[in-house]
Amino acid sequence: MTEIPALSEIVIAPYLDQLGDISAEYIGKIGVYAIFDRDLILQYVGISRDIATSLRLHIVRAPDLCYWVKVTTVEKPSRTFLSEIQTAWLAGQTVDAELWEQPLDYRKLMTDREKLDLTKTLGEVEEEKVLKNVARRVEKEVLELLAARGVKFDVRFNPKFKSSGILDVK
Repeated sequence: MTEIPALSEIVIAPYLDQLGDISAEYIGKIGVYAIFDRDLILQYVGISRDIATSLRLHIVRAPDLCYWVKVTTVEKPSRTFLSEIQTAWLAGQTVDAELWEQPLDYRKLMTDREKLDLTKTLGEVEEEKVLKNVARRVEKEVLELLAARGVKFDVRFNPKFKSSGILDVK
């Protein structure tokens, strides 16, 4: 069996390249990646069949926590081996799996006014309208955060989920 690479021995790279995108070297690559915040504190360790796609999803979900990345790729993927790397790199640290692995539930980000508006709705049509307005507001805020971080790749949210309280990248 191949030896597990030590996280400390992997070269750290900026999360975004000079063009404001995820490095092209990660496109279609299978492996394990570690995400670090601005202060080089480990935030998440993930496994992916396409590291570039996963990194794009993560920066949309947590732009303020994605500044640095360490990556190891494998030619012959083994879920067991990838999981062993992930476990070793986490070294017992727990992460907020919902933040990193689930679409953004914008209902948790509703203002008091929006919550009040939602309680005053009289039916599904009015409820959907309130939720879509919240989705638009949160989407705009996320896109502004990404722009401030220098993200240049196109981010589009799936419109099918907006009325159910979810913002997910299309």
